[in-house]
Amino acid sequence: MAKARKQKGDGGGAGGGATVLHQKLCVSIDVENQLIYGYTEIKVLLADNDTFALHADNMTIRSILVDGETAEFDYSPHWKNEGDQPNWSLISCLKTAADAACSTYTSALNREAVPNLIVSYERSVKSITEQQLEENSEKHEENSGRLEEHGLKPDQIVNGCNGSAMEEQKEKENGNGKGKENGIETETEKVKNIKLVHIDYILEKAETGIHFVGNVLYSSSQIRRAHCWFPCIDSTTQRCPFDLEFTVSMDLIAVSNGDLLYQVLSKEDPTKKTYVYKLNTPVSAHWISLVVGPLEVLPDSNDISVSHICLSPALSKLRNTITFFHDAYSCYEDYLATPFPLGLYKQIFLPPEMTVLPTSLGASTCIFSSDILHDEKVIDQIIGTRIKLAYALAKQWFGIYTSAEEPNDEWLLDGLAGFLTEIFIKLFLGNNEARYRRFKANITVCESDVSGATALSSPAASSDLYGTQTIGSYGKVRSLKAVAVLQMLEKQMGPDSFRKILQLIVTPNRASRTLSTKEFRHLANKVGNLERPFLKEFFPRWVESCGCPVMRLGISYSKKRNMIELAVSRGCTAKATPDSDSHTNGDTREGDAGWPGMMSVRVHETDGAYDHPVLPMAGEALQVVEIQCHSKLAAKRVWKSKKSTKFDGSDDNIDVSTQENRTSIDSPLQWIRVDPEMEYLAAIHFHQPVQMWINQLEKDKDVISQSQAISVLEKLPQLSSAVINALNNFLNDTKAFWRVRVEAAYALAVTASEATDLAGLLHLVKFYKSRRFDADIGMPRPNDFHDIPEYFVLEAIPHAVALVRSSDKNSPRGAIEFILQLLKYNDNNGNIYSDVYWLSAMVQAIGELELGQQGMGFLSSLLKRIDRLLQFDNFMPGYNGVLTVSCIRTLARIARRVSSSICLVRKIPSIFPTSSTVALDARSHF
Repeated sequence: MAKARKQKGDGGGAGGGATVLHQKLCVSIDVENQLIYGYTEIKVLLADNDTFALHADNMTIRSILVDGETAEFDYSPHWKNEGDQPNWSLISCLKTAADAACSTYTSALNREAVPNLIVSYERSVKSITEQQLEENSEKHEENSGRLEEHGLKPDQIVNGCNGSAMEEQKEKENGNGKGKENGIETETEKVKNIKLVHIDYILEKAETGIHFVGNVLYSSSQIRRAHCWFPCIDSTTQRCPFDLEFTVSMDLIAVSNGDLLYQVLSKEDPTKKTYVYKLNTPVSAHWISLVVGPLEVLPDSNDISVSHICLSPALSKLRNTITFFHDAYSCYEDYLATPFPLGLYKQIFLPPEMTVLPTSLGASTCIFSSDILHDEKVIDQIIGTRIKLAYALAKQWFGIYTSAEEPNDEWLLDGLAGFLTEIFIKLFLGNNEARYRRFKANITVCESDVSGATALSSPAASSDLYGTQTIGSYGKVRSLKAVAVLQMLEKQMGPDSFRKILQLIVTPNRASRTLSTKEFRHLANKVGNLERPFLKEFFPRWVESCGCPVMRLGISYSKKRNMIELAVSRGCTAKATPDSDSHTNGDTREGDAGWPGMMSVRVHETDGAYDHPVLPMAGEALQVVEIQCHSKLAAKRVWKSKKSTKFDGSDDNIDVSTQENRTSIDSPLQWIRVDPEMEYLAAIHFHQPVQMWINQLEKDKDVISQSQAISVLEKLPQLSSAVINALNNFLNDTKAFWRVRVEAAYALAVTASEATDLAGLLHLVKFYKSRRFDADIGMPRPNDFHDIPEYFVLEAIPHAVALVRSSDKNSPRGAIEFILQLLKYNDNNGNIYSDVYWLSAMVQAIGELELGQQGMGFLSSLLKRIDRLLQFDNFMPGYNGVLTVSCIRTLARIARRVSSSICLVRKIPSIFPTSSTVALDARSHF
């Protein structure tokens, strides 16, 4: 065994010039002692030098053989090579401390990216021969041929290892036999440079990459962590097929990538068995995953190649959660016109206390936190869980089966996976859900796309951020932006052409399983029929740069010409600075040409709606665009106001005679929308009269249009009864999409003030009581959640009520009493659905209250209700501890808000002993 020595500097980049052709991993796993031992065999095509480099960490390398002969190697674990540490005694201020910490961190990242297992060998003509392969296959067949036959499921055993079939497969992979008929000399030279590297290693007490928790082992797909549990070239650009063999105890199951060929009893130890997997699709080591434990396997009952796996306690939740999954699986196969390409897909759900990441992807596998599982009684979890599972499946197509050619192309695969997920959302969760989510995602991107870190394909940003731009908040924004960019392309070329491109990418006949931005751009031109000049502008502006267009627009109507004058101000979310880094090439500069394309303006007139593609995305910073109206002027009418106008809408026949809020008598315009079909990713700020916004809310059936109208109306500096009543009417409209109705509820809370006689609060309470209270006794009825959309709307009402503030910035007495009444009389008897999220929402509403001096009288009652819920959830634990977490967070918020008014140390224990410690401890943690 060679000792670890200082790493040489000639290792080169990833692989040191070597190309991985195939890798086999064969290890035994001792879960009890947290030990992994075995070997890996890597078939590499070498360059002309006599050394090559691999990644390996946290393990002991016992020996390395190259073509059966002992090879020298230098192994320098990254954690032992800490590099130059700053002299912390010289740090004098926060800025220098931050600079020193950043320098130390980036140095560690640079060292980690460099291969640290350098293998040296003496060049010879010895190579892998057909005879050696046959001998290996015969030995494998001899060891396995004595076992009983079994199927391919994890709880069965087969006779032998199908040696002849594997031998034929290996012959095909190694290019033996028929591959030598043509170009004998060239093939001979190539074979001479192909080496079989055999590495024996031991891994004890692993801390990263792979994790032992109790009797369960699992891997995580964190960046550059594959080499922490097996030697490999840990680079996204190195891809190869894998053979995987895992020997575990008889009472455990090993789940890994590819197809399970068979499992055999161990010859050396009959108490163990070996699971043999084969992954023919070339993937990087990053996508190799493993889970070992006492797992329950649930094959999908809908005749699809999917297995759902979990620990025994979660089996009933798993059965309920995955009932929809065949919809997503079939949706993708139908849309792409290709069967799932990676064989058997396996979803593994592990307890959240075991998992490092909520989702850990692997080739044909995905490890989830079991938090997303739910039973048939839980409502709130359904939509989120389905989208998460559908997205992970989409990543199998775009991200693993089809991978990025270079790191700068990863945005494209991420965007295609998100695009495919939105196809599922539209078909099975509704078009309203899909459009609403995309609208909110675009808003998030426009607010966050302000620096080079969010440029989708930026070599400088990628190198500066070491791949971390794909995770965290940056990763989320980049993913949302990637989908938006691809949807813009789909709008330009049409859905059929875009679908054809995706089908070409995943077709089994395609020569390469990688995809580059350049190739996709070529397909957009060839298949999508997009012109080269458009693409020449589109990709540099949207993909290689950062920032989104900002369009500020206002209208003026010319009665004489029956013409709309549209004033436009153009800008960008990313602002240029004199000292901008070179990679922030998306920042706005003097004379910037803007973005390619022409934005439409939809004018709703008295006799119909008309689209006008008149708004160029590029041009002068300030511009005036004229739009001809089609309708004739509306007839003049006299509007009479009544002095008894009330904000609470008690007189439904009363309107206001102000110029702003009356129906226009001077123009045929009803309302106007800019880019109604979301053809562009842009921040649009549009100004039109208030009555036109009210018309848009009341008459436009598009969820995006409704949401835009609510957003504007709630921010008006002066509110009229027409605005308040329009929001209230929309809240009460059961035909409207529930998410937008929730927005209307929050808008009513925001508009509630002394100036409007707290009309918003009155409307919210009245709405809730009309649905949930018994009119005869004036008390809440027992819960009944059969109407799911109405459930979500009503669930938001207590939180909205808690946001109402009176003139002294405190919560009105009526709001506090209302929430306390809901908590006190909540009754879930006879309801088939769980009320854990319902109660959690009410508890969180308490945390939003501003009690003030007048509201302190309610503090004791509120805390006692929270204490009762804590005791109940402790005695009969609810779903995922949701209620307990809400109680603790609310106690922390209360402690922080009222600590200046009363002495909590004395007050809280006297109110209730159970939660006093929780509340005081929570205050220090939140």
